[in-house]
Amino acid sequence: MKVTLLMAITLDGKIAQSSDHFPDWTGKADKKFFMEETKKAGGLIMGSKTYDTIGRPLPGRKNVIMTRSPESRINEYEASQLEFTSKAPAEITKQLEQEGFKAVILGGGAEINTLFAEANLIDEIVLTISPLVFGNGISLFNSEVDLKLELTELTTLDDNLVCVRYKVLK
Repeated sequence: MKVTLLMAITLDGKIAQSSDHFPDWTGKADKKFFMEETKKAGGLIMGSKTYDTIGRPLPGRKNVIMTRSPESRINEYEASQLEFTSKAPAEITKQLEQEGFKAVILGGGAEINTLFAEANLIDEIVLTISPLVFGNGISLFNSEVDLKLELTELTTLDDNLVCVRYKVLK
């Protein structure tokens, strides 16, 4: 299964100013790109803080929410579209593969990104770079990771938004 880390970042590499910072700073082109890529993959993995910031499951794709206490989360949505789990990244990807998924998008945050990087499960990193600088905030990863990358694509999504696609060399 192909795991793609897909994140919007600022020019100084921040994915948010704080853990509850709503991603309304990314712009329409980024949101459209995110929607297209996640629907194409069919599956989206994110942490509970990211999910809580969004506030609802994203329709048209399976939402897997990583949390330390999945039993405390009330599942009011259709189970096939939303799952809370405390499984390790390798277990999650194995389960999704068994369910027929060929690709999945990793949508953050930094802690979840780091867990997948440490497990050597990220195959591709796609970043949309917004023309903003936060100075302080949350980075793409929350601890040291060692990933070697190869640029495979560089495009613009609108007049101010750059998209870079990297293959993770394993």
